[in-house]
Amino acid sequence: MELRGRRCLVTGAAGGIGAACVAALRAAGGDVVAVDREYELPGDVDRLAADAGAVDVLVNCAGVGLYGPVAEVAVEDMRRVLAVNLEAPIALTRALLPGMLARRSGHVVNVASLVAHVPKRGEAAYAASKAGLAGFTRSLRAELRGTGVGASLVSPAVVDTGFFDARGEPYGRRWPRPAPAARVADAAVDAIRRDRAEIVVPGWLTVAVRLYGGAPRLYRALSARWD
Repeated sequence: MELRGRRCLVTGAAGGIGAACVAALRAAGGDVVAVDREYELPGDVDRLAADAGAVDVLVNCAGVGLYGPVAEVAVEDMRRVLAVNLEAPIALTRALLPGMLARRSGHVVNVASLVAHVPKRGEAAYAASKAGLAGFTRSLRAELRGTGVGASLVSPAVVDTGFFDARGEPYGRRWPRPAPAARVADAAVDAIRRDRAEIVVPGWLTVAVRLYGGAPRLYRALSARWD
C-alpha cells in the first residue's frame, strides 16, 4: 500500500515505538492521528474510532509490560496487561475494519514481541498477551485474503525505550542489544508497503523463532545458558 495521503491511526504514540511509528508514517506521507492516554483503551474504542474518521492504516503500538513469577504478580496487573495489550487492539481493529472493507483498502499492523514466539522466564502474563495478539493477527490475515485489506505482525525483541524501567525490571542481558525504536517503525512501514505477514526485529532473531518452533528442547537447552 502506498502511504502518501493515507489516514493512519497510531496508538501508544506518546513515546517509544509508537512515537517512532508516527514519525516514520509522516515521513512516508501519511496523514497520522497519534493517540495515547487521552483514550482509556479498550473502554473508549468507539469514541476513538469515531474521532479518527476514515482510517486507512491502524498501527496498534499501545502496550504495557509486567515482570515477575505468575504466583507473585497481582491479578489486577495481569488483567490490565491483557486489556491493554490484547483486548484493546482487537476491539479497535473490529471498530475500524468495516470501513476498510467497504473501501476495499486498508492495513492493520499489530506490534507484538519476541516473547510471543519463544518462552522467557518472568514474563508469562506479558507473553500471553502478545501471543494472543500474534494469533489474532494471523487468523485476521487469513480472513482478509482477497478483500484488499492486509494485516501484519511486527515482533521486536529488545528496544531502546523506557519499557523496561516502566515495568519495574531493567534489561540485564548483554545481547541481544536494544534496537532503536526507529528500526521497529521502519519494519511497520515496510510491512504496510509490501503487505508482509510477519517481521521480527532484529531480523536475525527469526532464527531463534524457527529453532524453537522446530526443536524446542534444543532451544530451551541453549537459552538456559543465558537466561
